[in-house]
Amino acid sequence: MRRYFRCTTCALIFADPASRLTPEAERARYNYHQNSPADEGYRRFLNRLVTPLSARLGDAKQQGLDFGCGPGPTLSLMLEALGHTMALYDPFFAPDTSVLHRRYDFVTCTEAIEHFHTPDREWRLLLRLVKPGGWLGIMTRLVPALEMFNQWYYKSDPTHVSFFSRETFHYLAQRDHLTCEIIGDDVILLRTAAHHCPVA
Repeated sequence: MRRYFRCTTCALIFADPASRLTPEAERARYNYHQNSPADEGYRRFLNRLVTPLSARLGDAKQQGLDFGCGPGPTLSLMLEALGHTMALYDPFFAPDTSVLHRRYDFVTCTEAIEHFHTPDREWRLLLRLVKPGGWLGIMTRLVPALEMFNQWYYKSDPTHVSFFSRETFHYLAQRDHLTCEIIGDDVILLRTAAHHCPVA
C-alpha cells in the first residue's frame, strides 16, 4: 500500500516517491490506453476542456501546445479542426524538447498533471510556455473531501502520483498571478497576466 503526503502550504497530495514505477513500467502502462481520435466517447470527454477553452480563445487562430499528449494525440486534432496550430510534447511518446523552447498562446495538459514526479518544476515549466495573457487548460480529477481520499478510485492508478485540489489551484493562481476558473470536478482554466513574466 502506498503512503501519501499532503503539503501544508498548497494542499497538494503526493505519493511516496519510493512507490513510483520504473520508467519502463510506466510507459508499458500508458501503452494499454486505448485513446483514439476515432473514439467518440473520448472526444466527448475531451470536449469538456475544448468547449470552454475555445470560448475563451475566441475566433482568432492561435498557436497551442498539447503537453503530455500521450500515445494517441486527439486533443490536438480537435483544436486543429478549429483552426489552431498545435505542437506536441510527451516525455514518452513525443519527446522533441525543441517545442519547450517556444511560448504559446495556450497550453493544454489533459490527464497528465497527475503523473508529474516533480510537480513544482513541471508547473513552472508550463507557465514559462504560456505567453502573457495566454491560457493554460488542465484536465485532472480534483481531490475530493479528505475523508473520501482512501476510497478514491483515481489514486489507485500507480502512475498517478500528484493530486491537485481546488485549494491547490487557488493557491497557485494567487502565488503566480493567474486568473483561475474551475469547471466541474476536472477542468481548470488559468490565464496569465497581460504582462506575465515567466517564473524561475
